[in-house]
Amino acid sequence: MSTDQHIDIDWTACQGHGLCAELLPEHITLDEWGYPLVDRTPVPARTVKRARRAAADCPVLALRMTAGATP
Repeated sequence: MSTDQHIDIDWTACQGHGLCAELLPEHITLDEWGYPLVDRTPVPARTVKRARRAAADCPVLALRMTAGATP
């Protein structure tokens, strides 16, 4: 069993700044209003460090990394 990291967005906190999409374009795009769209795939180990940085750099801390166990 492995634990995959996923990107999660707190929609009540998100204000659509778009910094997350700039820092992690392979997993996050923006909709027509500037709010993030996450691809829901597990974040590869080589990208986890940048994903954590994107979460830490979010102006309103609406982005976070979550661990989900997969068989």
